Amino acid sequence: MILFDCERMKHPYTGLFTFCDCLAGALQQQAMLHPEHAMGFYVPRAFVGRWGNKCRYAKMNLVHPFFFYNPDIELWHSASQFTRYMPVHTPVVQTVHDLNYLYEPLTEGQKERRNQIVAKHLKRVDYIVAISEATKHDIMKHFDTGDTPLRVIYNGCDRYEGEVTQPRWIPGRPFLFSIGVIHPKKNFHVLPCLLKGNDYELVIAGMYQVPAYAEQILSEARLWGVADRVRLVGPIPEAEKHWYLSHCEAFLFPSIAEGFGLPAIEAMRYGKPTFLSSHTSLPEIGGAQAYYFNYDFDRAAMQREFEEGMADFKGGHKTPEAIRERALSFSWEAAAKQYWEVYNEVLQHRR
Repeated sequence: MILFDCERMKHPYTGLFTFCDCLAGALQQQAMLHPEHAMGFYVPRAFVGRWGNKCRYAKMNLVHPFFFYNPDIELWHSASQFTRYMPVHTPVVQTVHDLNYLYEPLTEGQKERRNQIVAKHLKRVDYIVAISEATKHDIMKHFDTGDTPLRVIYNGCDRYEGEVTQPRWIPGRPFLFSIGVIHPKKNFHVLPCLLKGNDYELVIAGMYQVPAYAEQILSEARLWGVADRVRLVGPIPEAEKHWYLSHCEAFLFPSIAEGFGLPAIEAMRYGKPTFLSSHTSLPEIGGAQAYYFNYDFDRAAMQREFEEGMADFKGGHKTPEAIRERALSFSWEAAAKQYWEVYNEVLQHRR
């Protein structure tokens, strides 16, 4: 049995939840074409049965971080470079999403401790998958991976087909939207300046990972005299997220540390003008169909970049159709096919 580790689905409203959920569904579809191997998912109890009854499920257990052995597991696919769950005596494929801590305002000691965890995992695994060229570059720069194969497999664009419902907070005027954990690395505090000189509202959704950072965002809004038009709505379900994505005037994502940037692709799926930072993987993902803020986030330059970008979009130079096409070039089906190639390569090598 090939077992995909979906342990991180215990944290809803996060990128890792979406990665595990979407990839697991696509892997199960691919498993139909590979009957020689059973497909299974390691999950919190609440997700047993999520991808149908033609696959297997292994439930999380509190002893597994300390000892985890199951002779039925042919291969373990680890979905997080910081996992505490990894079976012994089992081939391992490791997805590395990012080394964001290298770009965060941490002490050198904190960064080194995280480096040690990642280095320990990378020495243990049989195959490394990075979700962007930017992440692959960081891995190669900061770790000696020896002869361990390393390749890039991009995430997909979520083709959401569920219900879309009105959120608890409905803006009273045209609005700009952003989403992500409320954490300094997401860099949301640079956005309120974009409301100066227009009538937009700004809606930011996401779990309060660093609650004190929310006050920094609101303080910046007060500095620009737009506090009455900035709304932090907290974590939201998928149905509400897609309402905001489909109704916003533009999507803003100034993050300084991204392994891929799923929210940007989700917004582009709706054909929205999407404004990204120039850091880490985002230029690689948005390509020529996104707009970019200057590297240092000079506020006057950001205001100019936003105004020029909106004028460019309204002038038809970037069309919704072209933006959607860019988003749809990232496919979970394609990602799953490539992961199955990796699985087969690892298993054949172990024989």
